[in-house]
Amino acid sequence: MKIGAETRSPASFYALLPAFTEFAGVADAGGYAPVPDDWIVCIADILQSTAAIAAGRYKDVNMVGVAVISALTNKLGVDQVPFVFGGDGATVLVPPEARSVAAEALAGVVRLAEQIFSLDLRTALIPVSALRARGTDVLVRKFELSPGNYLAMFSGDGLQLAETILKDPDAVRPFLSGVEAPADPDLTGFSCRWEPLPSRHGQMVSLMVRPATTSDPAALKTLMSGLRQATGSDPQAAQMPEAPVTPQALSLRAAPDTLTREARLLGGGKIRLKEVLKIILGVAAVRFSRWTGWTIGPLKPSEYMQDMLTNTDYRKFDDTLRLVLDLNEQQISGLKAFLQAEFAAGRIIYGLHQSDTALMTCLVSDMAGRQHVHFVDGADGGLSVAARAFKERHQQLYSAQAI
Repeated sequence: MKIGAETRSPASFYALLPAFTEFAGVADAGGYAPVPDDWIVCIADILQSTAAIAAGRYKDVNMVGVAVISALTNKLGVDQVPFVFGGDGATVLVPPEARSVAAEALAGVVRLAEQIFSLDLRTALIPVSALRARGTDVLVRKFELSPGNYLAMFSGDGLQLAETILKDPDAVRPFLSGVEAPADPDLTGFSCRWEPLPSRHGQMVSLMVRPATTSDPAALKTLMSGLRQATGSDPQAAQMPEAPVTPQALSLRAAPDTLTREARLLGGGKIRLKEVLKIILGVAAVRFSRWTGWTIGPLKPSEYMQDMLTNTDYRKFDDTLRLVLDLNEQQISGLKAFLQAEFAAGRIIYGLHQSDTALMTCLVSDMAGRQHVHFVDGADGGLSVAARAFKERHQQLYSAQAI
């Protein structure tokens, strides 16, 4: 049963949504709630990210995407607003009274993206009502990774339209923030200290796939069943063996370039001794705690490492199913054969990218309260490259249908 938007006060809408705990729930069309008309889709995308990927700077791209989520959730509460990480961008939905705060935070990240990484981040604030007026909808469900840690799942094609608007310089103009001299964004809890996660089975696969039609409520269930048969692994399982994050893969890095980039983000573009020392001490504390098993302040190593395995976004849904999985050669072969056959039959649209490692960027809101979420993407372009292939197939499919 859907929860009507009118039954929730705008600011508490998402916080009061019931959560589901089994990923299979993403295919339950009746479980999605309409986002209130006056809520705002804050969307960000790095322009010309292809050049950054070609230069081996995809980690920088990921960092900026997560910084968008960090800046907004630090202002509004990580459990109060729905968000989704897209690799080369991010989307966060906020209540109408938070528009000015959100605009300021977004503008701050835009400035840091240019100042630190020379990346052009475009952002927009689009009312849900504007997306509905164009024939789409914005529906949301709340997936509980662990107590107090949530990922938002979306349907209705509204976010896809928001992305289309964002990429069009003319269409996006009415929705730009207009903030010209932003304050430094609050990026407390943001970190990027883990080494790339090596594949254990063969290669990391970044996959974007969706049914060609959204009118059939059973289409997503059918798709996930097909993925299970093709790979021998169930994307709806409680925890997939092919999840990219494992204890063996987790290794902290203290490379100067990594420390510098994180310190500059946290320091508003400047390298401040306080931030550098905090990062170095944080790396040392986690390493020592993992080695000894000792609790250091709020850090309990066994709990934290276990939570990291659970609190990752390696699978999510925003009208498109997005997966980052560690697959062996046989699984990849079966997956590709399935995807190619289904696309040829006009039943799905997909994009896929393979890499030797995956990247992880973290958002630790409350270590003592075990509130932290970890954003995963394939290396060397990951979901961004998969998105390009997805869009090409989307054009192929609908061009063929128009003939």
